[in-house]
Amino acid sequence: MNDALRGHGAMLLFSILVAGSFSLGALASPFIAPELVTVLRFAIAAVLLGILCAIRGDFKTVWFVAIWRYILLGGVFATYFVLMFAGLKTATPVSAAAVFTLTPILTAFASYILLRQITTKRIAGGLLIGALGALWVIFRADWATFRIFEVGKGEIIYFWGCIAHAVYIPLVRLLNRGESAVLFSFGTTLGGTLVLLAWSWSAIWTTDYAALPNIVWLTILYVSIFATAVTFVLGQFASLRLPGAKVMAYTYLIPSWVILWEIALGHGAPRGFILGGVLLTIVALVVLLKHEDTGGHDGGLSQAY
Repeated sequence: MNDALRGHGAMLLFSILVAGSFSLGALASPFIAPELVTVLRFAIAAVLLGILCAIRGDFKTVWFVAIWRYILLGGVFATYFVLMFAGLKTATPVSAAAVFTLTPILTAFASYILLRQITTKRIAGGLLIGALGALWVIFRADWATFRIFEVGKGEIIYFWGCIAHAVYIPLVRLLNRGESAVLFSFGTTLGGTLVLLAWSWSAIWTTDYAALPNIVWLTILYVSIFATAVTFVLGQFASLRLPGAKVMAYTYLIPSWVILWEIALGHGAPRGFILGGVLLTIVALVVLLKHEDTGGHDGGLSQAY
């Protein structure tokens, strides 16, 4: 299996694991502050990744120059997660996942500004198809709602988080100095933890932890281990082997996985018309995965997530 296929496999697993955070996050969000659940997930993920780095022998003094990089990256990505949980207080998991599929087109803009990555006509077409599919789901296949641009508060909050996510992706490639995916993920989660400690200081001391329902602790463990530590590594692993557009193309699978998560949790499936929007996101995935040189800084081993 070549590096590109390994990257695609990593992103397929990435999309499945990320989808679970939407369904579980929606169940836990009414009971805990968004910044608190985020600082807990980052802290646990940092410990796990730190242990893995120690086992692999990744800790080298040379890699800990320019600590500001990890603070910046961790802060940007922490912002995404906080706004995700804040949005899930009112947005449905499927709708939030659809908002997330707008990230590739936002990433294309950010990648051009920061890295001068060129988006070809075919990739731009794929991004447009995916965006249409996302809007289809966000507006719940209701043309009247779309005409008056009636977007839920949760979706708007989460959209701003997706902007932070889109900026984070080219920033990692720009700031990576040859660190391994695991070590760079550890630095990012540690930096994010420090930022979040200041952000959530009040919630940390005022929350009644004993009163939190089990779903909150289950969600924290899931998002810490699978949707943070594991996906950080998978995302960086894949982005070192695939162009940014192809890495983010896998976000188009997430609404489909969320639907399966929702069915598995006994919440039922969305109505037929909404499934049409999900189908469009899958079409966008197929278009974006077709091989094509995007120029600029795409491809190779220099890209990170």
